[in-house]
Amino acid sequence: MITLIKNATIIDANSPYHNQKKDILISEGKLEKIADSIPKKDHYKVLALENLHISCGWFDTSVSFGEPGFEERETIKNGLNVAAKSGFTAVAINANTHPVIDSKSAVEFLINKSTGFATKLYPIGALTKESKGIDMAELYDMRQSGAIAFADYNTPIVNDNLLKVTLQYAQNFDGLILSFPQNNDITLSSELSKNKIGKAE
Repeated sequence: MITLIKNATIIDANSPYHNQKKDILISEGKLEKIADSIPKKDHYKVLALENLHISCGWFDTSVSFGEPGFEERETIKNGLNVAAKSGFTAVAINANTHPVIDSKSAVEFLINKSTGFATKLYPIGALTKESKGIDMAELYDMRQSGAIAFADYNTPIVNDNLLKVTLQYAQNFDGLILSFPQNNDITLSSELSKNKIGKAE
């Protein structure tokens, strides 16, 4: 298939065509030509829209699909197809599934299920076992299997020593630790204050 994109504004700070309106010719998925004007041919699929912009593929750093365990929310197959159609060439998947992605086999399951799609899937492994914030998960094994980072999704690590140990351990293999920035004591105090004010009124 040959696709001709007409009069599109190119958004790419590393390109000499950045912020310029150009015609773009794509043949069999490969960029063939960029020019001010490219003539149409009968066998071309022409894409011409008002205020059309084109950019490099996007990367979403925090995606929650559901599979395994919550397939009714979103499957890996459908999620990756939607991501591709939305312009994302890669997504990082959170560990908030059932079971939680906290082991080598769980990471390998995600990678195997995502093979062959236009959008690449990068697993984020859980920082602690079952994301309960008690024991450190199998960080090194998950990293070896393809996890790019570790986090307990939307859950702060309240044990300061545990967070320190995970940071020190991850340094040995250049692992990336993501910590949800919330202090539960402050949050609870704030909620209690709101309730007291509400009752007083």
